[in-house]
Amino acid sequence: MKRLSTIVILLSVFLLSISAQKTYVLLAGVSNYGDEEINLYNTTKDVKQLKKVFDNQQTTTAIVTSKYANHANIAKKLNAISRLAKTDDEIVFFFSGHGTPGGFVTSDRTLFNYQELVDIFSKTKASRVVCLIDACMSGSVKSISANNFGRANSQPQITFMTSSDGTETSAESSLVGHGFFTKALLKGLRGMCDKNTDKQITLIELFNYVYSDVTARTKGSEKEQHPQLIGPSSMHNMVLARW
Repeated sequence: MKRLSTIVILLSVFLLSISAQKTYVLLAGVSNYGDEEINLYNTTKDVKQLKKVFDNQQTTTAIVTSKYANHANIAKKLNAISRLAKTDDEIVFFFSGHGTPGGFVTSDRTLFNYQELVDIFSKTKASRVVCLIDACMSGSVKSISANNFGRANSQPQITFMTSSDGTETSAESSLVGHGFFTKALLKGLRGMCDKNTDKQITLIELFNYVYSDVTARTKGSEKEQHPQLIGPSSMHNMVLARW
């Protein structure tokens, strides 16, 4: 009888483990665009530091940087994650690099349109998708917010947190060692945005902290930034990290 009980317990644990909610994370960053005049210096560091944060969250995390962060490879990995994710799973995508109105620029200097990003995620069974974009004019994703990703009853629900609005540049700083947006993300995810001290970082807690930090650091400069949170309010209490 004791052996049977042990088997039942082990089976229950196994079933729980295979049915547990999972979070899939893809982190992409481009430093080398093949031209010293447009190359960036902190984006690879952005990705590596964020990977450390998400690795502590027991997520399934992959990174692509430098020449591997090209249009085809990012699309391939995003499609793979979207197919892999099951109902109730979550997806987090981060990009750090150049951007223009309507999309971000991959290492092969092509535009990865935000509509294409939404189209890829629209095929997944995952319940929620968060896109963190540290790129110039990333708030221009708001132009497609009339699509399903902005509605609370869409499947999946998709939210974008961007480093700037649709007309602003996004700066990196040698002083902080990252882009202003990514530096704030890192501090927030490590616990600095946990206002209610429950050891959980929700999407809205993170955004409020990031917005305050970035606007304060860039205020009065020629490159002021105003991060944007674009998506359904029903995602605001989504937990992104625990510390």
